[in-house]
Amino acid sequence: MTPFHNTAAYLAHCIEGVLAQSYSNFEYILVDNCSTDGSGELAERFARRDPRIRLIRRTQLLSQVQNYNCALAEISDASKYCKLVQADDFIFPECLRLMVHAFEQSESIGLVSSYWLKGTTVWGSGFPSGTTLLPGKEMARLYLRAGMYVFGSPTTVMYRSSIVRNQQPFYDESLLHEDTEKCMQILERWDFGFVHQLLSFLRLGNESVSSAFRGFQPEALDQYIIVQRYASLFLESSEALALKKRSKQDYYQVLATEAVRFRGPDFWRYHHAGLGTLGEKLDRVYLGLQMAGTLLWMAANPGATVVRVMRYGKRSVTGRAGADRSTLTQTTSRNPEEAELKPGIHAEGTADRRACE
Repeated sequence: MTPFHNTAAYLAHCIEGVLAQSYSNFEYILVDNCSTDGSGELAERFARRDPRIRLIRRTQLLSQVQNYNCALAEISDASKYCKLVQADDFIFPECLRLMVHAFEQSESIGLVSSYWLKGTTVWGSGFPSGTTLLPGKEMARLYLRAGMYVFGSPTTVMYRSSIVRNQQPFYDESLLHEDTEKCMQILERWDFGFVHQLLSFLRLGNESVSSAFRGFQPEALDQYIIVQRYASLFLESSEALALKKRSKQDYYQVLATEAVRFRGPDFWRYHHAGLGTLGEKLDRVYLGLQMAGTLLWMAANPGATVVRVMRYGKRSVTGRAGADRSTLTQTTSRNPEEAELKPGIHAEGTADRRACE
């Protein structure tokens, strides 16, 4: 399924990628979330040509995650597996066939992923070579201990449909990185399958709200949240406690580095929101200690500090231009999805996400 809102520039490429699959036994649900740019009419033309397509048109604009949840509630009772393909992403022709094959190794598998192409970079590496199935808890431990991120985005993974049907709403709308957390929740009770092939493409560079968060260190926040929430679930108590402590230090070191660069209020609002999903507030005393350590290091290593400043300045010039465009989009748009300060999964038809890698 592909939920979309105003993604006419990318939607045809996305749909064509799905219809070109070597595996053909599927229903393709397109969900138009009140588009005004011709996306709905484009989807309708495809639906008239291919009977596998079912087009649903919303009469009320929903938030991104609400629309994803409502779309997932539409899957057929006969469906065995379920795959989201975000409207500005693309799946390669063997994607469905190889993922279905991975699932059919065992009825115990609840989640399947593969390598993915993000812009021009291949992601998802690190999964044990020659292995196509891991117990879910072992996969979760690999992520917690080694940061092995193989979940990508909703476009990257495929779910067992019974899990989707039995958990409505599927994504928790109160979370910041709801799709990553859903993967961890599935791994508590289900096994994990992996395809050692490049099966999906995530687009970069389009102007979107999620692009405004790329400089906000979303990966550091995501990793901290996952460790704090799930370490005790998958690890022995002593290891979980040590990992949580190290994770906090790593996360606050990132925040300290950003603090000495005088990050603006949007940066801190983003992290306050993320910490709020854990019931935490920013530990200002701990942050101050980390900042002191960072400043001491900078004073003791002036040469490295100059190089860092120059690199950061170069990135800031580029990032500011993108942020200015994103701010303009948020200011002029009446779409509440675009005004929402929340990355998590891609905004419908936006690709970064994730920032959540």
